[in-house]
Amino acid sequence: MTGRRFLFVLGSSRADGNTELLARKAAEQLPADVEQRWISLAEHPLPDFVDQRRDSDHVRPPAGSTPALLLDATLAATDLVIVSPLYWYSVSGHTKRYLDHWSGWLRTPGMDFKAAMAGRTLWGVTALAHEETEVAAPLIGTLNNSAAYMGMRFGGVLLGNGSARGDVLNDTDALARAKTFFAQEAPLARFPYEG
Repeated sequence: MTGRRFLFVLGSSRADGNTELLARKAAEQLPADVEQRWISLAEHPLPDFVDQRRDSDHVRPPAGSTPALLLDATLAATDLVIVSPLYWYSVSGHTKRYLDHWSGWLRTPGMDFKAAMAGRTLWGVTALAHEETEVAAPLIGTLNNSAAYMGMRFGGVLLGNGSARGDVLNDTDALARAKTFFAQEAPLARFPYEG
């Protein structure tokens, strides 16, 4: 695992929620030589994404801006972990805005964002208040399909159960899965129609 750099993108609107707690339990299992960086999208809010595909030239975000911070951190990571609670059966608004900014980065001249991300690994961690994990299918689909489009590997989504603060720490099955979550081999992501 030497040389791996994990970026944990925290998509919750509150700190230390169930999803973040579960992600930190999984991250505790990473070897000491694996670099970890944690960025809260609530503490570093991105502006709304404006789709300018046909309207103007794209430029790299200005140095020192939140989009530049997140772009540089994303490009530096070998492993990108989306840490988003299940909000209305998908990723949080903060997380969706971050993924929307990928659209602009894809069109920034001289960057070749898609080629840079190809072969890296996308992971997900989420907490949900349902016992039935099937309700997280839209969130899982969003992450899997994003990874497939980018040519990334997809390590899946670590699911935990919790509603009140700290509940996920009582989910013994999720905590057991967290111990080996990042140790698994992540296959190349595929769209569902690719079989």
